[in-house]
Amino acid sequence: MDPELEAFVGLLPRFDLTDPATHRKTYTDLTSARPQPDTTGLEVEDRTVPADPEVPVRIYRPHQAQGAVVWLHGGAWVVGDLDTERHWAVPIAKLSGAVVISVDYRLAPEHRFPAALDDVYAVLAWAHEHAAELGVAPDRIAVGGHSAGANLAAAVALRARDRQGPPIRFQVLNEAFLDDRQQTWSARNFTDTPWNTRAVRAAALEHYLGSQPATPYAAPARADDLSGLPPAYIATAEFDPNRDEGIDYALRLLQAGVSVELHQWPGTFHGSLAIQSAEVSQRQLAELCAALRRALAE
Repeated sequence: MDPELEAFVGLLPRFDLTDPATHRKTYTDLTSARPQPDTTGLEVEDRTVPADPEVPVRIYRPHQAQGAVVWLHGGAWVVGDLDTERHWAVPIAKLSGAVVISVDYRLAPEHRFPAALDDVYAVLAWAHEHAAELGVAPDRIAVGGHSAGANLAAAVALRARDRQGPPIRFQVLNEAFLDDRQQTWSARNFTDTPWNTRAVRAAALEHYLGSQPATPYAAPARADDLSGLPPAYIATAEFDPNRDEGIDYALRLLQAGVSVELHQWPGTFHGSLAIQSAEVSQRQLAELCAALRRALAE
């Protein structure tokens, strides 16, 4: 493991997804303890997207923005909100130059699949309809997210393609949770890695799906046809159960004729990007934002 990251491993809390309420408090306390990001140079606005039900969003608008990204927080579909996601949204907006639309989608197990996906699709459609108001071109809108949020980004790209819905310029899939089957080497063998393990994944899927069978919109790795999807930036962490399904998805996209930039970050673990003082984390964030900037450039 990267030595800068390894120094923090013993300080990280263990997440227990069997109790969503306690897990949410632990997650909120952890993120609240971090210094709040500096929003200088950004216009920050809370909005509500009309839908059934309405979807809260927080918009981070840099000066002379080039394009926008519908950004989806991680948290195993169980935790996370607009406040906890500030630590991702602010640096992404600043470094990419994109308008970041952070989505407060409904959480499981109170709202199982496809509630979160429905919320994300509604926000994507709204962003296209209001592109001029956001100060961006409607053909310069991307989707992206981390972990379960990356699952939703990949899923909404599939749904938009299948429904001939709003066009998506680019997809950013960071440490994506894409496959419910737990059959890859990393999913089977990483049982004691920081923050994410095989058991955490199983509990997340139970909350998200309940007794429903997984479809490609819930587990994008199950999609038979990946052609016609937006170009992608896919990043994986070495010590992460999600690692191999992210790499597999990147290869399948390439084989379907989709342009992909794939980064496998050595020495990292799931969510280690939150340790922003580490040099490898700074490189990860810079590469993600540079890819997004290039994709949305006029």
